[in-house]
Amino acid sequence: MQLNRIYYFLTLIIFSLSGSSSLAQSYKSGPAEKDFVAYLFTYFKGNVVQDEAVCYAISTDGYNFKALNNNHPILSSDKISSTGGVRDPHILRGENGKFYMVLTDMTSSKGWDSNRAMVLLKSDDLINWTHSVINIQKRFQGNEELKRVWAPQTIFDSSVGKYMVYWSMQHGNGPDIIYYAYANSDFTDFEGEPKVLFNPKNGKSCIDGDIVNKNGLYYMFYKTEGHGNGIKLAITDSLTSGKWIEQPGYKQQTRDAVEGSSVFKLNHSDKYILMYDVYGKGKYQFCESIDLDKFKVIDHNITMDFHPRHGTIIPISRDELIGLTSKWGLPAGIEIPKAVNPVLKGFYADPDVLYSNKTKKYYLYPTSDGFDGWGGYYFKTFSSDNLKDWKDEGVILDLKKDVSWADRNAWAPTITEIKVKGQYKYYYYFTAAQKIGVAVSDNPTGPFKDSGKPLIDFKPEGIRGGQEIDPAVFNDPKSGKSYLYWGNGYLAVAELNKDMISIKKETMKVITPSDGTFREGIYVIYRNGIYYFLWSEDDTRSENYRVRYGTSRSAYGPIEIKADNLILSKDSSQGIYGTGHNSVLQIPGKDEWYIVYHRFNYPNGINMGDAAGFNREVCIDRMYFDSDGNILPVKPTHQGIND
Repeated sequence: MQLNRIYYFLTLIIFSLSGSSSLAQSYKSGPAEKDFVAYLFTYFKGNVVQDEAVCYAISTDGYNFKALNNNHPILSSDKISSTGGVRDPHILRGENGKFYMVLTDMTSSKGWDSNRAMVLLKSDDLINWTHSVINIQKRFQGNEELKRVWAPQTIFDSSVGKYMVYWSMQHGNGPDIIYYAYANSDFTDFEGEPKVLFNPKNGKSCIDGDIVNKNGLYYMFYKTEGHGNGIKLAITDSLTSGKWIEQPGYKQQTRDAVEGSSVFKLNHSDKYILMYDVYGKGKYQFCESIDLDKFKVIDHNITMDFHPRHGTIIPISRDELIGLTSKWGLPAGIEIPKAVNPVLKGFYADPDVLYSNKTKKYYLYPTSDGFDGWGGYYFKTFSSDNLKDWKDEGVILDLKKDVSWADRNAWAPTITEIKVKGQYKYYYYFTAAQKIGVAVSDNPTGPFKDSGKPLIDFKPEGIRGGQEIDPAVFNDPKSGKSYLYWGNGYLAVAELNKDMISIKKETMKVITPSDGTFREGIYVIYRNGIYYFLWSEDDTRSENYRVRYGTSRSAYGPIEIKADNLILSKDSSQGIYGTGHNSVLQIPGKDEWYIVYHRFNYPNGINMGDAAGFNREVCIDRMYFDSDGNILPVKPTHQGIND
């Protein structure tokens, strides 16, 4: 594992020297594709002013949709627009955990050539939105003959790390052309003047562009305006190159007039849905495709208790679904999925768990995962009242900003709560650049202040290999002392000084389990006079990564190994692999225990090769002891502690 990690470190260093996009430097937040359980449909309703407003609907299967808020608007058009009406809502989940929505600033009561502006909105939660209006004619010179600004949409351009807004405009008697501009970092304005994104070779009008990124290619569906018969497709591998390959034929599956096409991908599927507004008949049509070329009508599978106009659909997580329905009510026929494993949305690993006596809440402290080669550089924490629903409390320590002695490879933290002079303090031990540091805070959510130097940056005497990683802190209820354990390839322990930010070097001892299974990820608990040592075996990239344990009568060992000490391992029948690097939680005052661990992300991890080892997810399952004090094997589950 060490050689492969060194390779990854070298590639990361080269990458950092060559520069990176703003995306690479941003904190990851929110769910990943694996976490999506439902869909949000944004739409408007019609051509009267009261219907030219943003409405929401939800679905748990992508086929059957129910309106939220009794089909009433979720935003006031009067407050966010310059015309009193908005149309054509396009919603995008950002790369940074935020949401972006763009709207045509227009009411049809003033005429189809009456609008010159669009509305830009940004949100953290799909409920509260900030807004700004961009009037193209007033904002940019040379638009005196501008007649209309229609159907804006947004896409993240990874080549420049920016959000591109694109829309169609008509000047004078010329054709409608699709333009673009990059939004500023606040998503309140454009960085520069609009430029042409797409103009078909025939030089005729095109509107309602909708771009989908599939396997590195950009597929743009657009409507031919004033000629032809509907929705066409053009493809490029570079958004701003001007090199679009226009595909033959039309993609809608009806002879009726259509507009406002939009494509979304079904959750956990290779199928895409193309939907469009059959505006002359007041209905939507849904079509299905795998290759985004050939489509078949699936209207027989679709139900809606509302009549949408020109809208878009994005996938959402369970937490987001709960947030929306808590605000606007749960429609009849919609069921909220139970909280299940994984318990954190996104990619996280190496979880350490804490119950805070100060706040009476539970906290998880994981490695921020999903970075190639374990290349994360910041730590987050998550809080919960019930061990099922977890709130992202944000970044608590950023190596690049908060730590002077290391700026890479933020791994495997551990934390403890200590009362100092009547006040709780939190000591957070973490791995950075293959060294172990410590940071301190007055609160479990930080901010944490680094001690200013590594705590462990050396090997114990006699140790030649391995890494100084994976700390675990343990407060011994028997002696009242605190200990720090660490190691990869070996297991070391040392007593912490009273300040909790330094060790007594003379107490350092190597206590590696004797059965040859110890790899990393130590964790220590105490129950009924027995010290339990839990550790991970094998490589985190291996489907056979797993947890074993041993016992001792002392926090210093020696560790007694039992023949049947494997307590957590893969379950291929459930598609669960790579279960390891755990911590353990005891419910205060009870003999009730839970094991918190990471696994390959489900269901894709097993097919990811080595990348499964840095795209992991955090789970919680119940842990039991038998009457003799042995830890019983834990069955990893998808259901988690709902069982």
